Amino acid sequence: MTAYEVAVRAEATLGEGPTWDPATGRLVWLDILGMRVHTYDPVTGRRTVRTTEQHVGAVKPRAGGGLVLNLRDGVGLLDPDDTFRWLHHEPVAGRRANDAAVAPDGSLWAGTMRYDEAAGGGTLSRLTGDGTVRTVLADVTVSNGTGWSPDGSLMYYVDTPTRRVDVFDHDADGVRDRRLLVEIEEGAGYPDGLTVDAEGCVWVALWDGGAVRRYTPDGLLDRVIRVPAPRTTACAFGGPALTDLYITTARTGLPAPHPLSGSLLVVPGAGQGLPQPAFTG
Repeated sequence: MTAYEVAVRAEATLGEGPTWDPATGRLVWLDILGMRVHTYDPVTGRRTVRTTEQHVGAVKPRAGGGLVLNLRDGVGLLDPDDTFRWLHHEPVAGRRANDAAVAPDGSLWAGTMRYDEAAGGGTLSRLTGDGTVRTVLADVTVSNGTGWSPDGSLMYYVDTPTRRVDVFDHDADGVRDRRLLVEIEEGAGYPDGLTVDAEGCVWVALWDGGAVRRYTPDGLLDRVIRVPAPRTTACAFGGPALTDLYITTARTGLPAPHPLSGSLLVVPGAGQGLPQPAFTG
């Protein structure tokens, strides 16, 4: 068992989406339902909080500075001077943004889901910097963790209610040959956000599981990190050397949340992460 530390004690309703921004030396994370974007500098301890005007499913750094936001009504761009504009505006009644990830080519793969979590009500779409959108997966229920192998030839993906972490072949033309990497057993929670390390292993946060699991590229369980907050939502490597594993948690739906539910946790020296590309838009 690896000891965790509390990076930021908070009460996020639905903490999510930790992402290391090497340009600023900060971790970006968010509270989806609280409509807040957080940053945390592990060297100075400095924190910032920005409120968004609608539910925000993911926030990622942009190559030229600023942020790209996966929002309820589409994908928006926040410039370094705080100017906001829509890159892709597509409101759908009853639907919101969820997790997103930046592919090796700098495109944003953005997920959606229905508020009522109706089966097949969500999507996974690929957006390029000029705003071109292509639906990669339709008929998704809760689009969640997305990540790529170190060489970019594989894409890992989670549709949470299926309990599956799936793997696709990936190249410039898209993804194909979807197959099972691992299925989370009953009683262990549901797969949520994920990240891939430098050895090609997949780290998966388990909603209602109070844990992050590491699986080898062959789907073998290699390691378990347990935390007291049961609604573990996502994980990402950060810090100057990308060796610290940051873990987000949630309070939503818990009648008696653990005191650390909604906080940002960290496991120093957990492994070796991969540098994450910035969005090219």
